[in-house]
Amino acid sequence: MLQTFGFSLYESKVYEALASSGEPLDAAMVVKQSGVPKAKIYEVLNRLVEKGMVLDTISEKKKRYTALPLDSLVEKLTRQFQTDVKKLTSSLSHKTVRDDRVWSLKVDESIRAECKQLIQRATRSIRISAWSDDFLEYVSLLETKEKEGVEIEALVIGQINTKLSCVHSFIPVQEHQGLERYQLIVVDQDEMIFAGEEDTGWHAIKTRGQPFVKFFADSFYHDVALTKITQKYVDQLFDDEEIRKMIIRLRY
Repeated sequence: MLQTFGFSLYESKVYEALASSGEPLDAAMVVKQSGVPKAKIYEVLNRLVEKGMVLDTISEKKKRYTALPLDSLVEKLTRQFQTDVKKLTSSLSHKTVRDDRVWSLKVDESIRAECKQLIQRATRSIRISAWSDDFLEYVSLLETKEKEGVEIEALVIGQINTKLSCVHSFIPVQEHQGLERYQLIVVDQDEMIFAGEEDTGWHAIKTRGQPFVKFFADSFYHDVALTKITQKYVDQLFDDEEIRKMIIRLRY
């Protein structure tokens, strides 16, 4: 049975001999009772001492050995098994192949469901940008995630009423009326989904590919910065026709 826990045949025989003996044994006595060759006995005994299976002492100028009590051995092997399982689980999870492919998704309901699942998986941060009526569908979930400690920053096109602590609102001007609707969610700087409205309906891409995640995260901050700048200096910027046209082109 000990061999099923990774002990060699000789180690198992030596432990059995020591465990069944009523007194400590020296190496010669272990050889006699275990049947392990004399040439191997010290090597085997030393390994068992190193593994904590056998205790040794010097008595009457002789080195003597005794087995770790069975109850202690069972506890030791149980703890070791549990530790090995945790290491194995950790090792396998670290070796899981990362899916960096770009997935395409259609149909409004499917996209919204996937957006909610993405928000639900967030553990550190959420960056979300959407038009106000689309954003409303995620408000309750976002407020719950913020209470859980997830950092949330939102950019909403239009007015919105929410308890979220960091929401930027952008109100389009007349020239923006031709803008296409979209939704962008970046979670934990690790995964993102971008959806846009087309003639035939909504179409989204979803990926954990870092070039895409970084690009869309940067785009989010670009839009936030542009929103804050235009809000603060709206008169100066929009009075200048050249800058006005430039800002209109930059925005989405």
